[in-house]
Amino acid sequence: MTIRVLLADDQALLRSAFRVLVDSEPDMEVVGEASDGADAVRLAREERADVVLMDIRMPGTDGLAATRLISADPDLKDVRVVMLTTFEVDEYVVESLRAGASGFLGKGSEPDELLAAIRIAAAGEALLSPAATKSLIARFLAQGGADDGRDPARSDRLDALTVREREVLVQVAGGHSNDEIAERLQVSPLTVKTHVNRAMAKLGARDRAQLVVIAYESGLVRPRVD
Repeated sequence: MTIRVLLADDQALLRSAFRVLVDSEPDMEVVGEASDGADAVRLAREERADVVLMDIRMPGTDGLAATRLISADPDLKDVRVVMLTTFEVDEYVVESLRAGASGFLGKGSEPDELLAAIRIAAAGEALLSPAATKSLIARFLAQGGADDGRDPARSDRLDALTVREREVLVQVAGGHSNDEIAERLQVSPLTVKTHVNRAMAKLGARDRAQLVVIAYESGLVRPRVD
């Protein structure tokens, strides 16, 4: 199956570079280019993109607003948004994960990293560079991005989780894959996947990236300040 990729960035030169890279892969194709968030949302609907590479900062409707619109649209529930940023630690990156983005990637990433990110997102794995994403969220919350890192509303929602689902959520927030979690908890990867899916359904999370945010916001996992 060919992965349909939409490029959203206000820099035409960068979009051209991404297009050449993506179109060079036999399992991918660029189905559209957008210079702002509004165009990105429109093209995501029209072209039925699988993955949107979305710049955070664009004129008019920015990437964050566009991500919220895509995530809130039931018709686009299968569209995965990968945020592009020039900053390693950026408040908007965390906000984009809260808005429903599947993860983030630095614009200075190697070509192989970008292509791998697209494939991971398209496969529904969602969380890109789990350790890096976890680290960014932890550092942001530790800096006061969410008060003391605890959201009472989020904490109350954790009451719906079973003990095992909480254990799995802690492991997800630690940036571990299903196989790694299975080994740590001595269960099968399929069992882990089931627990992750149930936790997402109960917490209203779009994917694993949002589970990480919820784990920190609820206080289930506490940021470490080195």
